[in-house]
Amino acid sequence: MECSYDFKDNVLHVKLTGEIDHHNAKQAREEIDALIERNAPKKLYLDLSNITFCDSSGLGLVMGRMKKAAEFGAAFVIRNPSPAVNRILNIAGMDKLVKIEKYAAAENK
Repeated sequence: MECSYDFKDNVLHVKLTGEIDHHNAKQAREEIDALIERNAPKKLYLDLSNITFCDSSGLGLVMGRMKKAAEFGAAFVIRNPSPAVNRILNIAGMDKLVKIEKYAAAENK
């Protein structure tokens, strides 16, 4: 899995690409937490549009980053979840707990 980010105007945009499973979730978790701690953003966008596979480890990753963002007083938004991510978020009821934005590819940052 690849993690890229951009921080501008107190907004942290994190984009994950690839698969989220128990083999790589820990690395992504640590990387995103370090970004939150270093930048103390007011808003965190987690772009999951390029995730091809997501299991319960991915759900844990999302829930943990939501909690970490809250510790820093940051709003947390999932952007454009892929079908794999959307499915697990809906099954877990996360769509009722976290803001999810869906937008066209042309609007993608």
